[in-house]
Amino acid sequence: MECGGVQIISRRMVKPEYQKSSVSPEPQTIHLTPWDLRRITVGYSQEGVLLPKPPASAVQHLASSFTRALGRFYPLAGRFAVAPAASAGAPQGLTISLRCGDEGAEFIHAVAPGVDVSDISGPLRVIPRVVSSFFPLNGMLSTDAAVDPSLPLLAVQVTELADGVFVAISLSHAAADGTTLWDLFNTWSEMSRSGDDNIFTAAPLPPFERWFHDGCPVAIPLHFAKVQDMARRFECPPVQECSIHFSPESIKKLKAKANAEMAGTATATISSLQALLAHLWRAVCRARGLAPDRETRLVLPVGCRTRVKGIPQGYVGNAIAGAAARQPVGEILGDGRLGWTAWLLNRVVASVDEATVTEELVAWSKNPILRYAPDLGGDPAIVVVSGSPRFDVYGNDFGWGRPLGVRTGPGNKLDGLITVFEDGGGAGGMELEVCLAPHALASLIADQELMNPSV
Repeated sequence: MECGGVQIISRRMVKPEYQKSSVSPEPQTIHLTPWDLRRITVGYSQEGVLLPKPPASAVQHLASSFTRALGRFYPLAGRFAVAPAASAGAPQGLTISLRCGDEGAEFIHAVAPGVDVSDISGPLRVIPRVVSSFFPLNGMLSTDAAVDPSLPLLAVQVTELADGVFVAISLSHAAADGTTLWDLFNTWSEMSRSGDDNIFTAAPLPPFERWFHDGCPVAIPLHFAKVQDMARRFECPPVQECSIHFSPESIKKLKAKANAEMAGTATATISSLQALLAHLWRAVCRARGLAPDRETRLVLPVGCRTRVKGIPQGYVGNAIAGAAARQPVGEILGDGRLGWTAWLLNRVVASVDEATVTEELVAWSKNPILRYAPDLGGDPAIVVVSGSPRFDVYGNDFGWGRPLGVRTGPGNKLDGLITVFEDGGGAGGMELEVCLAPHALASLIADQELMNPSV
């Protein structure tokens, strides 16, 4: 089978391989939290790294090391289980949980002999659509896996290119967030690189028990007669993507400029990421040609693993709150407004603390509201941020060299999506994958102020 120049050689379901010193866990049920369930209706998270060509075919080696890594993240090899809501006198409803039965994750081997590394790598370029074919489970929502228990929550695809290899992971966003996805990626690459089956023998398994706020019902009832009623298919308008690299020097200049503009006003230091996102938010507004009185929003994720007591380090699942800054376009554009725009982002992030997070979760568990792509994809003035420069992307050396690049899959690709990664240089640079309508992306790439910020 071929897809955009990509030929699928084989696909199989692989089960976790447990360390010899550990006992295979008994089948268990993990109940999903409000953070998990609100993402049950969105597409899978899809991340991948571009690697140099190994000395010999490494597909079987990658499959073997993946099964061992999966043994440390075995709940992701399970399946969603749906049951009637048990609350007496409650309206008709259902519950969704994660059943850890070792049903397996899908492993796909593909080839794309007509694609070179140079075709899909490098800064400031429109990313070719063939990259979408390097990812498995395209178009799937987590509700699909809840309806059909044969569908996996996790799949990986190894695509051999003419002069490289692309390794991709697709993971249900209701099962875990980007932190867990990259923890799995890092574990897989370390096992592959070391070749030592016992490398993690003495290390405890990550904590799989989910965190619930006090008083939260477990399991949480959802007021739907069947899972099919929860899903909404959404055809995203045509978009294009490009990758933009910002050097450590340019980011230092942006941060210094933002803090200098707010000197005497700001009560905290604007971070490098906040300054960079403010710079890009302004550029996107210019590229879209938005009217000065049009309200624009920037929505960004805020990790809660260090903000909420009781969530352990290495927590497997979702632990993300959202924060949104909004202002008329005219208020964030113009000279001297970088610092003020970055300060907006600083304040909305600072507002996310344990009290506000808990308050939101309590309200959600009483009246669950699911997240749908059209809620964000229909607004041409919105920017949505995902990813983090803290994820260890370029450390994923599988044994024959560090990654040459990072790319995301087609899932949840909305006009205005910006994904943040660390830069491969490892000195504080950042890489942004920007997804916009074609005309806006062309304007963004041509924006000299974006690539050469004045100081």
